Amino acid sequence: MIQDIYIIDNTESVLNVLNQIFKDDVDYQFSSVKTEELELALKNIPDMIIIDEDTINVDIVDLCKNIRANEDNSITPIVVISSNWDKEHRIKILEESIEYFIIKPVDREYLYYTIKNILRLLQSNRTISALTGLPGNIQIQAEIKKRLLNRETFAMFYFDLDNFKAYNDIYGFSNGDEIIKFTARTIVDNIHNLGLENSFIGHIGGDDFIAILESTDYDKIAKDIISDFDTYVLGYYNAEDVAKGFLEVANRRGIIEQFPLTSISIGVVEVTPGRFKNTLEIGEVGAQVKHQAKSVMGSTYVINRRKK
Repeated sequence: MIQDIYIIDNTESVLNVLNQIFKDDVDYQFSSVKTEELELALKNIPDMIIIDEDTINVDIVDLCKNIRANEDNSITPIVVISSNWDKEHRIKILEESIEYFIIKPVDREYLYYTIKNILRLLQSNRTISALTGLPGNIQIQAEIKKRLLNRETFAMFYFDLDNFKAYNDIYGFSNGDEIIKFTARTIVDNIHNLGLENSFIGHIGGDDFIAILESTDYDKIAKDIISDFDTYVLGYYNAEDVAKGFLEVANRRGIIEQFPLTSISIGVVEVTPGRFKNTLEIGEVGAQVKHQAKSVMGSTYVINRRKK
């Protein structure tokens, strides 16, 4: 994957240096951006922005503020290179959420690894759900594999929302995102209340979540999550829909259909040493158990306790 890096450097001196030290790294692409071209450049959402303060014709603090104010680039890492050694000046720039301030003269090797390591960390963080802050599929798979290799006994909880599409159709995706965040908080709060140090919670994507728990009262934790979800999810509906207990949505043919309010289905799979060979086998049983839970109206859970 090409890493697209913009250099705000009106003389292109830093651009030339970077093209030299990254000449053997085909995955890095550097582009020169003049300060007056910044607004247009930001629309492309680069992977990183590097600013040579010595060559720009605008105030560096204002420039950094403008970049951070751009919603699409609010988390784009920024590196400032400057010959200004004044500590107060450096701190003022870092206060604008700028990741690195590098003082000239710049050691080429230091600059090389600073850029590579920032982008490596950014790539790692992208595996975290931006919506919920929970680990994504890469960490989920790694966590399951680790426990299988260590022959641990644990339970996989699979969570899925019912009739969630109908909610999005009526209330919109922004409100739908709020329900997803609420679901994440409900799962996290209930599991953390158990005080289990070795628990793991992940966000597969959309309205799908997983949790990994060591031996505990699986029935109780499922019931507690369902109780909290059913109680507080009503706050995401208007009073009229809560009173009716359902949503009315037109299908593709214009026919009005009724859908129950959003509920949560939980499928639980107990994993014991030797029962499963890999994560795929666990996932297959998990999908079956979750399907059983979703076949029941309203929030419910199903636990698969087979040992073999």
